[in-house]
Amino acid sequence: MKRALVISLVALATVHVASAQRGTVQNRPYTDLRPFHFGILVGPHAQDVELTNVGPQITINDDGTQSERVITADQDRWDLGFHVGVLGEFRLTDDFQLRIAPALYFGNRHIVFRDMRPRAVDTFAERRQNLKTVYAGCATDIIFGASRRDNHRPYIMAGLNPVINLTNSKNDYIALRRYDLFLEAGVGCDFYLPFFKLRPEIKFMYGLTNALDPNFPGRVKDKNMLPYAKAVNKAQCKMVVLTFYFE
Repeated sequence: MKRALVISLVALATVHVASAQRGTVQNRPYTDLRPFHFGILVGPHAQDVELTNVGPQITINDDGTQSERVITADQDRWDLGFHVGVLGEFRLTDDFQLRIAPALYFGNRHIVFRDMRPRAVDTFAERRQNLKTVYAGCATDIIFGASRRDNHRPYIMAGLNPVINLTNSKNDYIALRRYDLFLEAGVGCDFYLPFFKLRPEIKFMYGLTNALDPNFPGRVKDKNMLPYAKAVNKAQCKMVVLTFYFE
């Protein structure tokens, strides 16, 4: 009886040790110990702009008379774009990393202008503009990662992203400034694969400045466009960004 009990305990201990040894094998166990490494990034994003309308404005008609007009402007949908870039990441501590990620953001915003003077029953004059943007940005982010568990590691991030607008507007109703600054925050997860680390991340970017170019109405040649160009006095840019990092 005692002999059978001893054999059973030994067998259970052996099974337990064997099960522990058959745990998940960690891919690239030393990759997070590097003081610095490079990578590439790519992904889609959605752009939006929050416009502030000036309200009623006085316009001069062709016959020299004055009239009051109310023109509203709004982006009627989130427009999709894509971005691509590179990254360099510094290891600060076991939990914190500093990431610098230059990237190009290609996008578009669909703006609808509505002249509130009635043309017919329940109808208003509408004009539309595709506000195209090509941003060259360089995000600087602090990453706080949880402890690695098997082959994944979730994290949160926050940082600043100064951008340069490379788009030149000519026959548009409104235009954006050359420079803007975004505050960004998001979450992601590291997946340790056999040959590289994959990092999907979603973040929200919010513009900290008034991105509207106030001097653009003075460059509009078609005077019929002026009431629309002067209908907005503030533009706050926003983006929701899904990025895949390959490191």
